Amino acid sequence: MAVSSDLDTRYGRSRNHKKRDRTVLWILACVFVVVFGAWVVWAGLDAGKPVIETRDLGYTIVDDNLISIDSEVSAPTDTAMSCAVQALNQSFTVVGWKVIDLPPSKKFTRTFTVDLRTSELSTTGLIYRCWLT
Repeated sequence: MAVSSDLDTRYGRSRNHKKRDRTVLWILACVFVVVFGAWVVWAGLDAGKPVIETRDLGYTIVDDNLISIDSEVSAPTDTAMSCAVQALNQSFTVVGWKVIDLPPSKKFTRTFTVDLRTSELSTTGLIYRCWLT
C-alpha cells in the first residue's frame, strides 16, 4: 500500500485533488447554466420586435436638383412609420435627404413616391432607414 500511496501523491491523485476537481466542475457547470439562461432571456426579449422590410423600386432623375424615388415598405398593419430617403451623387456622397411620415394603413405592404430636392446632380435615390413611430 505504501508504494501505491506514494505514486498517487507523486502524480496528483490525492483526496484533496479529487475534491478540488469536483468543486471546479460544479463551478463551471453553474457558470454555464447562468450564461445559457441569460442568453435564453435575451433572445426571447429580442424576438418580439416587429419586422420592417424595405425595397427600392426605382428612381427618376428629373433635373440637376430633383429626383423622384419609388419605394416599398412592409410593416405591421395599423402602425405609423417614418422613413429616411437619400440621394447620392457619383462619388456616393449624400446630396439630398428627407424624412417622410407614413400614416397607419390596413395594408402590410405599401408603396410610395418621394420627390427629393438635391444640392447637385444625383445618380441614385434610395431608402436609408425606416422605423415605427
